Amino acid sequence: MTDQRTPDANHGSWAFAAGMGGLAGAAITAGWGPLAIVVGAVAGGVVVAVCDAVARARQQPGEIPALWSRIVASAALVAPLGWLLGRITGWNVIIIGVLFGAFAGVIGLRPQKVILGPLVGLAVGLIFWYAWRTAPDALVAAAAVAGFRIVSALVFRDPQVSLLGERMDRRDLPFVVPLAASGRYVGTGYVRELADKIGGTYQPDTADVGIVASLDDLSGPGFDPASVDPVVREFYEHTTRFTLDIVPEWRAWVRPGYLLYRTVVARPLGQANVPMNQRSAQRGVRSRIDTILGPTGTISHRGWIRSYADTDEPIYVGIYTTYRHDDRGYVSVGFPVPQGNFTATLEPLPRPGGGLVLTSRSGLPHPGHYMTYIDDATGELTTLAVHGFAEQLDVYVDAGELRAEHAFWVFGLPFLVLHYRIHRKP
Repeated sequence: MTDQRTPDANHGSWAFAAGMGGLAGAAITAGWGPLAIVVGAVAGGVVVAVCDAVARARQQPGEIPALWSRIVASAALVAPLGWLLGRITGWNVIIIGVLFGAFAGVIGLRPQKVILGPLVGLAVGLIFWYAWRTAPDALVAAAAVAGFRIVSALVFRDPQVSLLGERMDRRDLPFVVPLAASGRYVGTGYVRELADKIGGTYQPDTADVGIVASLDDLSGPGFDPASVDPVVREFYEHTTRFTLDIVPEWRAWVRPGYLLYRTVVARPLGQANVPMNQRSAQRGVRSRIDTILGPTGTISHRGWIRSYADTDEPIYVGIYTTYRHDDRGYVSVGFPVPQGNFTATLEPLPRPGGGLVLTSRSGLPHPGHYMTYIDDATGELTTLAVHGFAEQLDVYVDAGELRAEHAFWVFGLPFLVLHYRIHRKP
């Protein structure tokens, strides 16, 4: 893959870095007079711009800038905020350190980092308290954020998000579903809009169709479709014959964050709007599969749409696909978002008693979760691998009834299980 960066893009990058560094230098020297501010702004601009230029010169195609340069940039970014907070509140260096350490921890998302952030900030604040109590608030804020990022990089060696590829051809990423939402809202009409865009024949609420054409497409060294219970197979190959009831089981620690996400992101987006509690789930779930027919009259796209039965408000809008690689079959589910897609690629495994497990917790290279930006003009993909997210779907027969458990983890911590009760339609 060739490097797609242009001279104009590089020029804009270091110019932005110089401006950011100049503000940081001015904020740090703000209390020392006009001459010091000018010197600080020039020095800050030069340092941050040089760091950015060196990092990008050494940056390989498909990589993000080196960690050390990102730490310098984040410290420069928060320095003016530290100056502003200190100017407004007059708080001492300990409080400033704790607050900006906590801020860095929250941005890190991982629960362990949320705890680590204020601890590192406290340590930075105490060092300044005993060594330099009148230190500029901007400097304390920058040191707290930089200190947290350094400690975090040493403690958490496994990256939770990594750049998998930049401006890649979709054929190089078979585990990504390269379908985006054309507008800001996904909603239950997505498959119809997709059919109009690609010129296929739209079939709403297709009768007697499944989320996969055949479980035989998933055969491989670790999975024999013949071992699957006939009812489980029927559910996957003829999903529309069944109705679903959801019972969500959220971990208490994630509820406040999910409530915020649901209000600010999921509902306005019309995507990934999981029931918050049993009361929401009792509204009922409408499950349907919209399909698109290709030129030969066969199904080219399958969109499994789950929505609340009373309002048709979307819960999930997912495009289900299968593909084979190295004589193994995989399921890839693409959840379109504006200008991109969140894809879950899952490995099929047998479950005792004839059940089927689809999991991203695999030692194979393809299963996992991927966030992709799709260039609308070229179709090229820029993809992040989201290592910190995992899921597993178990479908099985229990006492003659079809059941499913859909479990999710973030940063290795379980946070949600969706319990499905699946019934055959009359």
